[in-house]
Amino acid sequence: MVADQVHPFMATVFPGGSGLFQQGNAPCHTAKIVQEWFEEHDKEFMVLPWPPNSPDLSPIEHLWDVLEKQVRSMEAPPHNLQDLKDLLLTSWCQISEDTFRGLVESMPRRVRAVLAARGGPTQY
Repeated sequence: MVADQVHPFMATVFPGGSGLFQQGNAPCHTAKIVQEWFEEHDKEFMVLPWPPNSPDLSPIEHLWDVLEKQVRSMEAPPHNLQDLKDLLLTSWCQISEDTFRGLVESMPRRVRAVLAARGGPTQY
């Protein structure tokens, strides 16, 4: 999966090999085979470490919450996988630019809060 997806993407976006890649701590990212693959390709791009268990620094978590609320508010649940995909895509497209902008603009506050909490939980 890593070789099939990440490597071609990074090679296309950063053809000179100067790219940075950052992954979260999801189990699929921390699997031994994934870590070994990144070690074997460390000359092609740099993998940035991600602070352990840091949902406070991950705005995507809040977008997942928005998306989940929109999907759960639908009158009828999806009947099959394609219906679910369509519903998720429609719901994603309905998230306002202001929501995205607000999350991006909140990052300096999030970082300050995490630092003040010495890596512990914050209001985010």
